[in-house]
Amino acid sequence: MNAIFRSWYRAGKSRIERRLNPSKRASGGRPVLSSRSVDYGVSHRDRAIVHGGIGVFHTLVHRVGLPQAIDERLHLLKVHLPYCESDHVLNLAYNALCQGTCLQDIDLRRRDEAFLDALGARRLPDPTTAGDFCRRFARSHLDALHDAIDEARLKVWAEQPDSFFDRATLDMDGTLVATTGSCKAGMDIAYDGTWGYHPLVVSLAETGEVLRLVNRPGNRPSHEGAAAQVDRALVLCIRAGFRRVVLRGDTDFSQTEHLDRWDVLGVEFVFGYDARTNLEDLAEALPVQDWKPLRRPDRYAVRTSPRARPEKVKDRIVRERKFDVLRLQSEEVAEFEYRPTACSKAYRMVAIRKHISKEKGEDKLVPEIRYFFYITNIADKALSAEEVVFEANDRCDQENLLAQLHGGVRALSAPVNTLESNGAWMAMTALAWTLKAWWALLLPVSPGRWRDTHREEKRRVLRMEFKAFAHAFVAIPCRVVRTGRRIVLRLLGWNPHLKTFFRLLAELRP
Repeated sequence: MNAIFRSWYRAGKSRIERRLNPSKRASGGRPVLSSRSVDYGVSHRDRAIVHGGIGVFHTLVHRVGLPQAIDERLHLLKVHLPYCESDHVLNLAYNALCQGTCLQDIDLRRRDEAFLDALGARRLPDPTTAGDFCRRFARSHLDALHDAIDEARLKVWAEQPDSFFDRATLDMDGTLVATTGSCKAGMDIAYDGTWGYHPLVVSLAETGEVLRLVNRPGNRPSHEGAAAQVDRALVLCIRAGFRRVVLRGDTDFSQTEHLDRWDVLGVEFVFGYDARTNLEDLAEALPVQDWKPLRRPDRYAVRTSPRARPEKVKDRIVRERKFDVLRLQSEEVAEFEYRPTACSKAYRMVAIRKHISKEKGEDKLVPEIRYFFYITNIADKALSAEEVVFEANDRCDQENLLAQLHGGVRALSAPVNTLESNGAWMAMTALAWTLKAWWALLLPVSPGRWRDTHREEKRRVLRMEFKAFAHAFVAIPCRVVRTGRRIVLRLLGWNPHLKTFFRLLAELRP
């Protein structure tokens, strides 16, 4: 931050701290929210926008060459009057960053003169034009869009420290996107009765970036087409220079016909594996001494004194009404060599034996034993059997990513009318989440005494939920001033995240 920004930031922080000081309480016991009347007026000279942080994102995408990469690789429009392909893609991504939830929300921004000035644009595509752009997509165009984003992604990754390239963890999963429409082409009924689509998401666990998002009918299995998308993500990671690549997925993604090929390439994998009868027989035949207790690490360490646990109301109701309930008593882990039918070599098969008590009210019924299996090519010297289990369980963090794409970014929805057009909407809107990750990755880390503080700040922003991030770094009220050949956004409000905002702004300035 320069001196002017630093002084303004400190003054704003001081004012809010004085107002929030608990020692200065209002007397008289009157409500804090007063009944003072509020008047409204209009300004003929001043123009302002709510989402002032969008200017930094616009600077960021041009810094990494994303618009140029999109226009070079994605060719959908015969005539560019007046929009290019990059204009349409960024229009949908910016709509999500400004917390738009549907195509109609685009109209709020395109009719805001100050917002247009902040982007240096004369106009933006309207919702109808944006929907028409989505309908032009075919599968090859989606691949071209992902490749264009990857070119910009490589430039962001190239600015990361050497330790960033120690490992790339690729998580894959499918998720259901429900729709109440009855005329959407490509929709189908899923295993649980949901009508809609079943997109595949491949993400980078270290940053949360969406590397591939491909839409599929609702009745397709989770693993369908996953190997091809993983291969494209592998090429990207190899180009970037990652020294180690690990693939993770649940039982649906243990595609045994591809394991040998990935193993030859030096790619490591940890996949869940279906508990088939032959595997359970092999596990039961293991000597007793091969089974070891599985002790899971504590979720967190209590830094203060432990608090009293509240009553478990749910458990009490279950007992009173004598519902059947399963309770985990203990876990054991063991491993053995196993060669799947489609593989030419054997791999480590890690087995978990769960001892489960079956209860009905206060009565304990016959206990159960259930097995879970994980297949991996990681040597036991690198990961013990227990660590393989924890590695596989860490993939569950992708469920948080899917929840953000569903409820935060609103990328996993189906506002258009075909399989490919909804896939295009998902990919372009999910770009907002990727831009959030790039925003955090490009935060500079000072080499001096602030290094640890900046690293923690970078990690915190990277792990932020989308709505919290948008409120902190996008929803910044600004006055828009046109001066000479420049557009100046003058901040009108203070928030505690602006110090981080200014550090990135200084980094992106030419």
